[in-house]
Amino acid sequence: MKCYRCGKGVQVGMNVSHSHIRTKKRSRPNLHVFNLKVGGMTKRVRLCTKCLRIVKKEIAPKVANKPAEIEEKQGEVIKVAV
Repeated sequence: MKCYRCGKGVQVGMNVSHSHIRTKKRSRPNLHVFNLKVGGMTKRVRLCTKCLRIVKKEIAPKVANKPAEIEEKQGEVIKVAV
């Protein structure tokens, strides 16, 4: 599971106990499913919270004034980022 925009994925590390016994641990990114319209088609993508904020900030100014341009802007954001 990786972020569609930045590629952030699982990180691997070690838990170290007091007696220095080492066990593997995994840190997973905070991914959310977000629907984007790319080229007129809706695409479900997984975005980390940082990228989700960036995408929403890019789309927000267009939403208030011109709802028709939302689809175009959403497609542009993903194309530029990838």
